[in-house]
Amino acid sequence: MKTSNIIRVFACYGLATLTGYTASRFNLPLPWMIGPLICMAIINMFIATVEIPVKTRPIGQIIIAAQVGLYFSSDALRSIFDHVGIIIGMAISTVLLSFVLSLFLKRISNCDPVTAFLSCLPGGPVEMANLAQKYGGNTGVVVFAQTLRITAIVTCIPLALYYINGAGSRASALVGFEYEYLGMFCLTVGAVLTSTLFYFLRINSPFFLGALAFASMASATDVLPLSPYPSEVLAFGQILLGTWLGSTFKRALFQRAGRQIGSVISTTGLLIISSALLAIIIAELSGISWRTLVLGSAPGSVTEMALTAKFLHDDVALITAFHLMRIFLILPNVPWMVKLIKKQGN
Repeated sequence: MKTSNIIRVFACYGLATLTGYTASRFNLPLPWMIGPLICMAIINMFIATVEIPVKTRPIGQIIIAAQVGLYFSSDALRSIFDHVGIIIGMAISTVLLSFVLSLFLKRISNCDPVTAFLSCLPGGPVEMANLAQKYGGNTGVVVFAQTLRITAIVTCIPLALYYINGAGSRASALVGFEYEYLGMFCLTVGAVLTSTLFYFLRINSPFFLGALAFASMASATDVLPLSPYPSEVLAFGQILLGTWLGSTFKRALFQRAGRQIGSVISTTGLLIISSALLAIIIAELSGISWRTLVLGSAPGSVTEMALTAKFLHDDVALITAFHLMRIFLILPNVPWMVKLIKKQGN
């Protein structure tokens, strides 16, 4: 990376941190992630395009995942097994909703079926873009749709739940934990080593799932003296995630999406709203908190939703389980679903 680019990247991190600090002073939800996200998106869209190194995102993922894993106590795991039917049902429902909305997107935008399906199906922008390129979809539209959905969920859902239900607090959600250097060292080393192993095994989202797997198993079995990170470290992880996510918004995305922008925005909003409504209906039938199910069904990234659940003092372990089930249900099956959709469209 050239010296000028390095200076620009550090300048962006400085502005992102300042924005996060300002948001925290106003006691906004997830200030250290939403603030940098909005700041970086504005810079890239209206001032200058700055490439934030993608290697910074795994650092933030490991920090967040390791902290989230501490919620996976033996009691939390029992709660997950008690609700496994609902978890699987919600994951399948999300896939079906995505498919129905992809038909709507195809009709109103006149895009091809592969592009429509990959734009509506919850997943990472990078993973879905690769599939679009492989199966002849419009990569620009898919990346725009995926980025827009994750950004909308990360910014809108925490704000909505925070102000509707008065949830969240600036106090630490890990009540009862004490910060210990040995515990933080064990947590960090274990999370990094497991994430590295997952990476070489080519497991999807290795840096989040690897750190989460280590921290949750160690926490549930109580085999190591684990300790959470101080709020400053967690804020650092959020800044890395928010800045990188904001940097994925580029003027070129809008240019490549072209006239389909309005259609993508409409279907993105419909997917978020329909997922939330389905969650509220299931909450009435199951007795589970509607807020937990809204976060669990939100078609967004597991990293950001786990962090949102932590901030809102909700059932982090159960909400994370919802998202992990959807990841393991969707990602391995996307290739054959795309092939089938492409075949039907020809």
